[in-house]
Amino acid sequence: MLLQGKTAVVTGGSRGIGLAIVKRFLAEGANVALCGSRPETAQKAVDAILSENPDAPVMGLSPDLTDEAAVEAAFASAKERFGGLDIVCNNAGISQSTPLGDYTADDFDKVIDINIKSVLNGCQAASRLLSAGGVIINTSSMVSKNGQPSGVGYPMSKFAVNGITASLARELGPAGIRVNAVAPGVTATDMVAALPEEMIKPIADAIPMKRVGAPEDVANCFVFLASDLAAYVTGEILHVDGGMTV
Repeated sequence: MLLQGKTAVVTGGSRGIGLAIVKRFLAEGANVALCGSRPETAQKAVDAILSENPDAPVMGLSPDLTDEAAVEAAFASAKERFGGLDIVCNNAGISQSTPLGDYTADDFDKVIDINIKSVLNGCQAASRLLSAGGVIINTSSMVSKNGQPSGVGYPMSKFAVNGITASLARELGPAGIRVNAVAPGVTATDMVAALPEEMIKPIADAIPMKRVGAPEDVANCFVFLASDLAAYVTGEILHVDGGMTV
């Protein structure tokens, strides 16, 4: 098992890619604290996991990710529960496709708070709680490379995540903490999977590998970056998009 005995925190871990990361980490022997947006969503995810594996070492948390102190307290509770903390995955985020002329200050602030501020808070808490050998993995996006035709706040936020990742890899490297990011492409989360076939097919046809990604495709890359297989990898933005950004 690649993560045997390790403890991880995964924000945005109650569904979609985040839940896939949680399940893959558990399968590789990690203890996992998953963070949901509300206590009930976090607990629902924990209950679903425990229904399949009653002995799974998993717990649910629901801090306000925009509150620095709340994030650190939540991560510290996971460290106390499992006796250590080795991996922090800042995966929580929101997408947005609002045209430029329709943006409001509230729309923009929400993207900044969830997609940038929460990542920075998670990284800061991790820097205080991780020791040498610790790993931070941030969730970026395919659009952080080429942008998107509407909703400029979303790719802007993911460009920022890339900048945070590269900068902190340099800053935290001397302390033995690696910092990387995974940039998914179109992925079959609940929203995408619910689309009719006639909408999914042209999307898939535009991807060089001719299919949309599965959450597990992305989760596998988190496992690699969290494991000792990537012990000399830091500052990387790993694109998992079937060749869309080649």
